[in-house]
Amino acid sequence: MPYGCVSKKCWNLKYKEKNMAKKLWEGRFSEKTTEPVEAFSASIEVDKRLYAYDIAGSIAHCKTLAQAAVISDVDADALIQGLNQIKTEIETGKFRFDESLEDIHMHIESRLFEIVGKVAQKLHTARSRNDQVALDVRMFLRDETLNIIRRLVDLQYVLIHLAKAHEDVVLPGYTHMQRAQAVLFAHHLLAYYEMFIRDIGRFEGGLNRINVMPLGSAALAGTTFPIDRNYTAKLLDFPEVSANSIDAVSDRDFILEFLSAASICMMHLSRLSEEIILWTTFEFGFIELPDAFATGSSIMPQKKNPDVAELVRGKTGRVFGDLMALLTMMKALPLAYNRDMQEDKILLFDTADILSACIDMYVRMLPHLTINKDTMEKAATSGFLNATDLADYLAGKGMPFREAHHCVGRAVRAALQQKKELHELSLKELQSFSALIQEDVFDSLSLKQLIDRRTSFGGTASKRVKAASKKAEQQLGKISKRFGISTTGQG
Repeated sequence: MPYGCVSKKCWNLKYKEKNMAKKLWEGRFSEKTTEPVEAFSASIEVDKRLYAYDIAGSIAHCKTLAQAAVISDVDADALIQGLNQIKTEIETGKFRFDESLEDIHMHIESRLFEIVGKVAQKLHTARSRNDQVALDVRMFLRDETLNIIRRLVDLQYVLIHLAKAHEDVVLPGYTHMQRAQAVLFAHHLLAYYEMFIRDIGRFEGGLNRINVMPLGSAALAGTTFPIDRNYTAKLLDFPEVSANSIDAVSDRDFILEFLSAASICMMHLSRLSEEIILWTTFEFGFIELPDAFATGSSIMPQKKNPDVAELVRGKTGRVFGDLMALLTMMKALPLAYNRDMQEDKILLFDTADILSACIDMYVRMLPHLTINKDTMEKAATSGFLNATDLADYLAGKGMPFREAHHCVGRAVRAALQQKKELHELSLKELQSFSALIQEDVFDSLSLKQLIDRRTSFGGTASKRVKAASKKAEQQLGKISKRFGISTTGQG
């Protein structure tokens, strides 16, 4: 049954109760919860994904309890053996999930009781499901963030390799979706490299705030048992322990930060998607998608649709929605834990899955693009992309730039009337706008010079772009080394 849903059959049972294992909290209650309530509040269809982290956290908790002499070493060994058996059962598909047990924590504890007996009831000493789930989610998100960083590094290598393979290709750059100035295709690709390198930085920064160990905070006030939380943190590879027990169980900032970073990253992917969609149209014709990453039409035989790019663009809205949903959910919650926060995992898992899949699609697709060099360069020679260069030429001859701008504007108007480009006007025609214009003007207006004269740092000149590609590879090498990533970036 989908998480948070109640089936028609369930409602029609008229609150009929079924036999089920005892709940952790039922001592206070005189009657069992009804089946519709169980179905409505159950989270097992979502949080069973956390089983490995829940078991790892429970094993570390067992060792901590034994180290503090809260439980015996014999009991700890029995509990750990049982927990490892449960992990094997889940991974081999032999574990039985039951909605009446609500969440993954109760499932594991219930099964542990079946395996080791009453000693299983000692496992929950000095902890609550509140700090337990906070631990599970932090451990999951730590791994998922590292996974996203690795995928982004792969994507970055793909962009660099694509840029280097086409470093002499020129295309029109756009502002306001109007042709503006000629740029290198490689320079355009490396603009996305800069976006994604910032994304990597955001995810890496978020790891510092994810990597805080909350276990031992219990429900909200801490525990009376003499456990060593630093020992638990060491067992689970956490460099830091949460400083305030109330904050530890109610904090979801680290998820919000991940969703925010993911939203920005998806926005970057969506911008790339939009350009791919535009560039593959007949109107542009700059690139062609590989058949393996496109679809056709059920009625129009000629169609080759950029569905991957469109889906990435569409899924971006879902990720934005996940961020807004969690922000809205958290905005008025009093301290400490509230059941509203159960919904965080749906949003987190959805975003993590979407982002991973979208990056993976681009890592696989981009190396197989067909780049239509001639079409790009033809587009770069029309639309007066050398107008600024003519103004720069005049400014270099001593004319104030604002005057040069006005002068070139008149030349553009005259060329439009003749249906010509600026470089197609004769020297005599150009000199009618300024006597400063000489024969050398045509070299300044050539496509090669439009590129190579832009030598300012960060500009599109060939030598600058080659240097940027080299620097990017070095930067990725350092990131890869820092995270132990081995990749060729070939998808």
